[in-house]
Amino acid sequence: MFDTRFRERGRRTMGWGFGLLAVAALLWGWCAVLLTTPYEVDRAHFARAVECEPRLSTDDGTANEGPSKDPCGDARDWPEALALLGLSVPVSVAGAALLTYGLLGVRVSEHAAELARLHELAARDRGQATA
Repeated sequence: MFDTRFRERGRRTMGWGFGLLAVAALLWGWCAVLLTTPYEVDRAHFARAVECEPRLSTDDGTANEGPSKDPCGDARDWPEALALLGLSVPVSVAGAALLTYGLLGVRVSEHAAELARLHELAARDRGQATA
């Protein structure tokens, strides 16, 4: 009874770990999309939106370098992408820790149950050999 509850708790912990790792993977994917896809900048003094190169594939300046005549350079800022990466680190560490803890709990529980079964089998064989 206790053994099955322990395994179930371990499997539930593994599920949380997988879930957090999936969230971290989504954050990495979102960051990759932000860095590798072109984007548009809407400006009031332009007739239409300006198409900009992806943030990762340009050598032009960024918004961190101050205002420029290039609307893409003024809008090309890194804090959003870096925030996603920064957020993904603790989420992935927590997910990996929960996954490892849950998996270890299940394996130890299965190993203990197998040892108990083997001890019971050995005791039964000794009982039959003496009878």
